[in-house]
Amino acid sequence: MDRGVSIIEARIRPAADGWRLDRALADAAPTLSRERLKVLINAGQVSRDGLTVRDPAKRTGAGEVFAVTVPLPTLPHNEAQAIDFGVAFEDDHLIVVDKPAGLVVHPAAGNLDGTLVNALLHHCGGSLSGIGGVARPGIVHRIDKDTSGLMVAAKTDRAHEGLARQFADHSIDRRYLAITRGKPNPAAGKVDAPLARSPVDRKKVAIVAGGKRAVTHYRTLQPLTGGALVECRLETGRTHQVRVHMASLGHPLIGDPVYGGAHPAATRIAFRRQALHAARLGFKHPITGETQVFTSEMPADMQELFRALDA
Repeated sequence: MDRGVSIIEARIRPAADGWRLDRALADAAPTLSRERLKVLINAGQVSRDGLTVRDPAKRTGAGEVFAVTVPLPTLPHNEAQAIDFGVAFEDDHLIVVDKPAGLVVHPAAGNLDGTLVNALLHHCGGSLSGIGGVARPGIVHRIDKDTSGLMVAAKTDRAHEGLARQFADHSIDRRYLAITRGKPNPAAGKVDAPLARSPVDRKKVAIVAGGKRAVTHYRTLQPLTGGALVECRLETGRTHQVRVHMASLGHPLIGDPVYGGAHPAATRIAFRRQALHAARLGFKHPITGETQVFTSEMPADMQELFRALDA
């Protein structure tokens, strides 16, 4: 046998007769999460009687035996690096991070190290979930480099799968504090506009018919001189969602270099990022089932911008 894999023999229990393959295998091989098994099935790593099975939705029969080939963990090419970040909560299953602005979440072209993943590998000592792959272990969602605030990372496959399910069904409570150019009118409302890569500029996200559904609920917390402090609650979580939706109302985030957030106050105090902070994160703990809610104060640079506009 290849030293780089292990093979698990999974026998379908009578109680699992007629179940989907991924569900039945998760029942028969409890060390593997259902999400991990879906990946393995789609990759051709599951067989029965020597024949590869590639359909996670295939119905199973009691007593059937499947061979699941599991690649042994690949050592991340990411380097563990001692990088400062805030920790709002941590247990054996997950970690809630309070990310500073300027820190990229996971390695990509142009940012191969110095990322939150590098920091987590150092902090967690290699206990991160492998579902996210070598490049982004433990990462369930992300926030932009120049957005600060709360995000959660998984340490185990079960936690990763449970959190991913909540993000997929939009049951996560995510609220951002934003400082906009100008005052939204009406002061509160909902933007329901689909988002996709801009057909004009692929570096931007735009409202595009046929794009992914995106919904942002906003309310003005405090009007300011030439701006406003706004809370944005995400019903969905798309790339640049708050930035594009608020810009579509004619009120881009101050400091946003991509979507038109230039403002004299930002220039005066050298505020050089979009004024956006992930201030609240709530979810059900994927293992204990307990409701978890975390909050983060607006960071010093946004507080300084707030004071400059409140003068």
